[in-house]
Amino acid sequence: MAATAFHQAIGTLQSRGYLYNEINHDCGNASVKLISKGFDVDVRLLRSGSYCSRKRSFSLIKASSSQTTVFNPVSTPSNSTANDSRKKSNEAALILIRHGESLWNEKNLFTGCVDVPLTKKGVEEAIEAGKRISNIPVDMIYTSALIRAQMTAMLAMTEHRRKKVPIIMHNESEQAKAWSQIFSEETKKQCIPVVTAWQLNERMYGELQGLNKQETADRYGKEQVHEWRRSYDTPPPNGESLEMCAERAVAYFKEQIEPQLQAGKNVMIAAHGNSLRSIIMYLDKLTSQEVISLELSTGIPMLYISKEGKFIRRGSPAGPTEAGVYAYTKGLAQYRQKLDEMLN
Repeated sequence: MAATAFHQAIGTLQSRGYLYNEINHDCGNASVKLISKGFDVDVRLLRSGSYCSRKRSFSLIKASSSQTTVFNPVSTPSNSTANDSRKKSNEAALILIRHGESLWNEKNLFTGCVDVPLTKKGVEEAIEAGKRISNIPVDMIYTSALIRAQMTAMLAMTEHRRKKVPIIMHNESEQAKAWSQIFSEETKKQCIPVVTAWQLNERMYGELQGLNKQETADRYGKEQVHEWRRSYDTPPPNGESLEMCAERAVAYFKEQIEPQLQAGKNVMIAAHGNSLRSIIMYLDKLTSQEVISLELSTGIPMLYISKEGKFIRRGSPAGPTEAGVYAYTKGLAQYRQKLDEMLN
């Protein structure tokens, strides 16, 4: 009966012009050469009525003793696009966190790309941010090359209930890569890779870096300083505009981070006000006028869901005690339930 069903399926495909006759019988197995829009696939029917193939981009034939089902041929030319389609159907969490208060935030100085650490308040903000995301899965972490963003990411992860250890990846040289290897597979499973990238740095404020914001406003005028700080395409002297910052930050997000999300990886990004505004502009499809009014508080995580090539904004998780905040999706709710079962 399976062989009969198989030949019925072949007849259907032949009538639609998807294959030509090349059917061989070998020890009770049947094989067929399938030609459809450039595909060359070998489908074999085994004694049990199941099938196997050497390639997967083909019109799917399922033969059994009861029925035959023929699915429409795949129109894509290679496995990569089909795999991409499967990846896009994966749901993944994207967490964005602006670093906690820095020592120059406290002193009201333009910081930009100067590498300044967190204040005590900034440390507390980072820890509080960690509590807010403690039930959300994190598989990879991206930070800027600046210490205040890296401190925020590391401190936040100390509060995560999964207790995986964030490990900074050192790929700046072959020696650095070799010397930072982990030789235990079990230990690797309990680690989260942290990738640092200068493209996620704060915008470079040029000749304003290190200047007091109030004194600068008194010197150049409030309107001029406001234009430097809040316009989209006007840079400060020898510095970057938001537009210039967005070019590098969004390009990096598209090339390095978005493919991880499409593959189902849950990602956290700890970065800066302007690099994160740039990424949010891309995620939320904001105009240049809309993004200049966007304000991000230090140490407050924002949650997005990446699904089917789209980004769904879910706001900011309020805290681990508010169960409803983690029921945004079935996947997040299931993850929290697994944590409860594992840790209780």
